[in-house]
Amino acid sequence: MDSLNSLIDGFGTALTPMNLLWAAIGVLLGTAIGVLPGIGPAMAVALLLPVTYGLDPTGAFIMFAGIYYGAMFGGSTTSILLNTPGESAAVVAAIEGNPMAKAGRGAQALAAAAIGHFAGGMIGTILLVVLAPTVASLAIGIGAPDYFAIMVLAFIAVTSVLGTSRIRGIASLLIGLTIGLVGLDQMTGQQRLTFGSLHLADGVDVVIVAVGLFAIGEALWVAAHLRRSSGEPIPVGRPWLGRADLRRTWKPWLRGPVIGFPFGAIPAGGAEIPTFLSYVAEKRLSRHRDQFGKGAIEGVAGPEAAASASAAGTLVSMLTLGLPTTAVAAVMLAAFQQYGIQPGPLLFEREPELVWGLIASLFVGMVLLLALNLPLAPVWAKLLRIPRPYLYAGILFFAAVGAYAVGGESLDLVILLVIGLIGFGMRRYGLPVLPAVIGVILGPAAEQQLRRALQISDGSVSGLVDTPFSVTVYAIVALIVAWPLIARLVGRRRGDRNGTEDTRTVGGG
Repeated sequence: MDSLNSLIDGFGTALTPMNLLWAAIGVLLGTAIGVLPGIGPAMAVALLLPVTYGLDPTGAFIMFAGIYYGAMFGGSTTSILLNTPGESAAVVAAIEGNPMAKAGRGAQALAAAAIGHFAGGMIGTILLVVLAPTVASLAIGIGAPDYFAIMVLAFIAVTSVLGTSRIRGIASLLIGLTIGLVGLDQMTGQQRLTFGSLHLADGVDVVIVAVGLFAIGEALWVAAHLRRSSGEPIPVGRPWLGRADLRRTWKPWLRGPVIGFPFGAIPAGGAEIPTFLSYVAEKRLSRHRDQFGKGAIEGVAGPEAAASASAAGTLVSMLTLGLPTTAVAAVMLAAFQQYGIQPGPLLFEREPELVWGLIASLFVGMVLLLALNLPLAPVWAKLLRIPRPYLYAGILFFAAVGAYAVGGESLDLVILLVIGLIGFGMRRYGLPVLPAVIGVILGPAAEQQLRRALQISDGSVSGLVDTPFSVTVYAIVALIVAWPLIARLVGRRRGDRNGTEDTRTVGGG
C-alpha cells in the first residue's frame, strides 16, 4: 500500500507541465536516435549528459528514461523495415519483422512492435513497483556458475531453433564466438586475434557486427540478385492489425514481459538474452511454426514486449542496489553521481520524489511512445516504397555512418565491410545470422563467468554445477539437446504401434 501511495505522489511529480515536456522530448529523441544504426540508447544518454547540467535531477532522469524506451523502439523500426538493427536489443526483431516488411506487412510488424513495447513497458513497470525489493534480493544470490549456465542455455536455445539444421546454427555461433575473442584477454591482458593492431585491442563493437552481418550482408545479397529480379518497390500494406493478427499477438505480448523483466533485473546481458529466449518460446508455442523465418508476427510481438520489460527490470538493480546491468544503466548511474546522488537501498528513503517521479514517468512515457509511433507506423513503412537500388544504397550509407560513429576510426569501416562479406557468405550457404550476433554479445561474458567460476572452485569442473539454479538450467539444456531424439523415438514407437494395429486389422479381416 505504501508503494501505491508513493506512486500516486510520483504521478503528481511526473504530470507537471515541465516534466511532461521532458518526457515527450526524451521519447522523440530516443525514437529518432534509435532509427540511426550505431547510435543506441547508451550513446544517446551519454551524448545528452552535458545538456542536462542545468536541469533539476528529476527532469533529467525523466528525459533519460524517455530516451531509453524511445531508442529501443526506434532500433526495432530499422530492424524491421531495413534489416538494420539500430541497437543490439533490436536484432531479434529483424528475423520475422523484415520478412513481414518484404511481404508488404511492414506497417503490421511496426504496430505489433509498438503495442508490444507498450504492453511490456507497462507490465514491467508495474512489476518494478511491486517486486523491486524481492527481485533485488534474489539478484544478490546469483553467482558466476549461474550466469554461465544461463548463457549456455542461450547458446543452445538459439542454435536449436534457427536455421535449417543444428550444425549450421552451431557453425554460425562459432563464427560469432571467434569474433568475440578479438581483443585483450580480460583476465591476463594478452592480445588475441588482433594481428598487432592497437585498435582491435578493444575488440569489435557489437553494433558494427550486427550492422555488418544484417545490413551490409543483406545489401550485398540483394545487389547480387537484383539482375535476376526487378527492383520494384515493396508494397506497404494495410496500416492496422486485423483480428487474425490480434489473436496471434495478444499472448506473446503477455508472455514477453514474464521473460524480459527478470533478465533485466540481473546482470545477464541486458535485453539481448530475453528477446531471443522469447523468440524461442514463441516458436515452440506457436500453431504457425511453418511461418517462422518467413514473417511470423508472434516473432515480433513477444521479443519486443520482452525488450521493453527488460528495460524496466534494469532499473530495479540500478535503483535498489546501485548495480548497472546494461550500458544505459551504467551511463544513468554516472548521471546520478553527477548530481551527488548514490543509488542503493537507501535511495527510496532519501530521494522519494525523484525515484517515484521517475517510475511514474515510465507509465507516461509508454503512453506517449504508443501515441507517437502507432500513427507513424504507416509513415515509416513507406520507406519500403523507395526502389530497392536506392534503398539499399541508403542503407549502406547509414550503416557506414553508424559504424564510424561508434569509434570515429576509419578502420571500423574496413571491419564493417569484412563482417558484411561474412554475412553475405552466411546467407549464401544458409547459415542463420542471429547465433553469430549472440556469440559476439555473450561470448566474452560467458568466458569471463566460466573462468571466474573455475577460479572459485580451484579449477574443479564441479564448481559449474554446485548451485540448485545452475543444475536446473543445465537440466533444461539437456532436455533441449535431447528433445529431437526423444521426439523421433516417440514417433517411431507410435508408427510401429500403428503398423502393428493395421496388420492385426488386415489379418482379422
